[in-house]
Formats: sequence, C-alpha cells, structure tokens
Amino acid sequence: MKRNFLIALMFMATAGFAAAQIGAPSTDVLGAHLNGGRGCAGCHAPHSGAAGNGNKTTAADSGDYALWGQDVGGLENTTLAFGDNGKYVEALTTLTAGTPDSQNVLTCLSCHDGNIAKGAMMTGTVYETLPASYGTNGVPTFIGKNGYNSDHPVGPMATFGCGGAYNWDCTLSVSSSNKAVVTPGPKMAQFIQNYGFFVSLSSTPTGTPYVTCTSCHNQHSMNVVNVTNTATISTTAGAAAGLSGLPSGYYQTMFFIRAPYNPKDQTVGSNQTAQFCRQCHGGESNEMNGGTAVTNF
Repeated sequence: MKRNFLIALMFMATAGFAAAQIGAPSTDVLGAHLNGGRGCAGCHAPHSGAAGNGNKTTAADSGDYALWGQDVGGLENTTLAFGDNGKYVEALTTLTAGTPDSQNVLTCLSCHDGNIAKGAMMTGTVYETLPASYGTNGVPTFIGKNGYNSDHPVGPMATFGCGGAYNWDCTLSVSSSNKAVVTPGPKMAQFIQNYGFFVSLSSTPTGTPYVTCTSCHNQHSMNVVNVTNTATISTTAGAAAGLSGLPSGYYQTMFFIRAPYNPKDQTVGSNQTAQFCRQCHGGESNEMNGGTAVTNF
C-alpha cells in the first residue's frame, strides 16, 4: 500500500515537475568554466602544470593532481576560517596530499579566492544573467576578499549530522573503507522521494561526513543536471548518493549547483532552491515539521 501511495504521489506531481525539465541545453554546459574560450585547459593544463597556463607558482606539485594548471602556491599550507565569525577552521595542505580538502577546496579556491590567489581569468562577478527580482546582478564570484566569515563553511568541521533539532532522522555509520554512510529515516526517505539527495559529501579518515565546495557544486556543468529516477529509495544513501524520486530527465540549475536549483524562472510558491538547502539542513524541511508539501517548481 505504501508503495502504491508513493507511485500515486509521483504521478500527481509529474505535471508540476515537467516545467522544470528541459531538453538539451542550448549553451555549453561548462558555462563560465569555458574560461574565456580555453575550456578544459583553463584548469587542467595538458603540459607543465601552472606554467603551462602562463602562471608563476611556488607550488612544487603544480600539475601533479588532475593536471591542475592554476596557481595554488599562495594557498597551500594555509588556514582559513569560515562562517559564524570564523567558527569553522579549514587547514589546507598541498595538491599531492590527495585529501578531499585538497581536491575539493584548494583547487576551487585557486580560482575563486579573492584574498590570496586573485585573478585566474575571472571577471569577479557571476556569469549568469539574473532577474531583477533576485536582487543585484553583480553577485561576486571571488570569495574571501574580506575574510571568509561570510562564506558557507567547508572542511572537516562543517560536518553533516543526524538526529537532534536541526538534522534529519537519519543514522550515520562507517563503511569497511572508512567512508561515511548515511541511512535515512522515514522522513528523510520521503524528502528524497520529494526532491532528492544530490550532495556529494566527503569523509574524514574516521568516516565522518563533511561539506566541501564540490558537495554543492558540480564544476563541469553550470546549467543542467541529469536526474535518474530511483523509484525505490535505498535505505542507505551513502556519502554521495545522487538518489531522487523526481521523474528522470534534464533539470535546470544555476551556479554549477549539482541539483535542480533555478531562482531565475521560479513561480510564486516555488520551493526548489529551499529544497536544495534542506538536503543537509533537514530540521528546516517540510517533512521534519509534519508538512506535506512536495517540491514545487
């Protein structure tokens, strides 16, 4: 009976979802990461690391990870303090360390840091055209220009939790390879049916899940996300599940967000951007507060 109810719910919601689905995007999915026409080579230099992109660097490991061609020299072995007056401390290492912080934070900041690593072929403002109702069209793409206190925390202190007043009704465990495993409770499982669990969490060496830049952003696709419906949500979401009960198809997104997220073309009552945040902030979800609202595009 429960299975039939979910099928009926998804059928009734299909009409609302259809408006959010798009065909093949008309512009290149790399968007701003076309890097003024250089494309992939703007970040992944095929030869000589940062020097191959014309950058001077003090990083001895330039190009050693993913052929990285931006200058990370000023950021290696630095400590940054994010969010809530610097409550979340992130200690960066080097590219060769191979830690999630290196691969999923340091590389991003080698272009997006506005304090230590300025430049990197960026104009400093958001690539997308935003509607007047959104606010200013000059949203910055450099972060940390005046410190990182106003930026969403990342790193091992920015953990994903279960239970309590602010989190999902989930449980955490550790796999045999010390990877975090998230097992949804009934309310989180319903949310995954209503929206999804697209975030890509990293794991500490002891298996604690936490947020990095690429937890929320897919650097290779700016304007579209390909959703594959998972009709039966697994009891184990994992640390990077990509589970969703939404109808399969291509959905609009912005800002390289790795899930349906489109403040540009919303209607009154749309909650898709709020749904994206609730993936981690479950305590603010409809499901955890006894609400019956699903995802409205």
